[in-house]
Amino acid sequence: MGLFDFLKHDKKKQAEQTEQQAAAPGAGAGPTTPSDMGSKYTDAAASTKAAAERMAAAAPPKPGAAPARPHPAPAAPSDMSAAHKAVPVPPKPAPAAKKRTYTVKPGDSLSAIARRELGNEARWRELYAMNRGVIGANPDLIHPGQVLTLPS
Repeated sequence: MGLFDFLKHDKKKQAEQTEQQAAAPGAGAGPTTPSDMGSKYTDAAASTKAAAERMAAAAPPKPGAAPARPHPAPAAPSDMSAAHKAVPVPPKPAPAAKKRTYTVKPGDSLSAIARRELGNEARWRELYAMNRGVIGANPDLIHPGQVLTLPS
């Protein structure tokens, strides 16, 4: 028996069962009238109506429509509530530290300044990135008297 033969056989079986149930309505085959359906369908209709009302309340107002009732503001969490404990308090900003600056002298280069002031000449790229507005497009061209901000 192939796959399709099996499916056809299964459909025949279901059709025969349906015919038997239709022939004997009093044999407990299932509800046949709306009043026999029970609360299962009534509950589904009520939940669908409630969902529709929630969606309508959440939808933005249409132009020209009457304004909706304002919703009450949510209560602020108390010191003992779980909502208060779940949200960490952002740290207070540290007092503004003085920016370290360096005034370019004749013969300086970014790598020499980085070696002398930052302890690693490979940090010249970081120094250039912070001071691109002062230095310009060419990192090899710095002029005496330029004030550079040093990274911390």
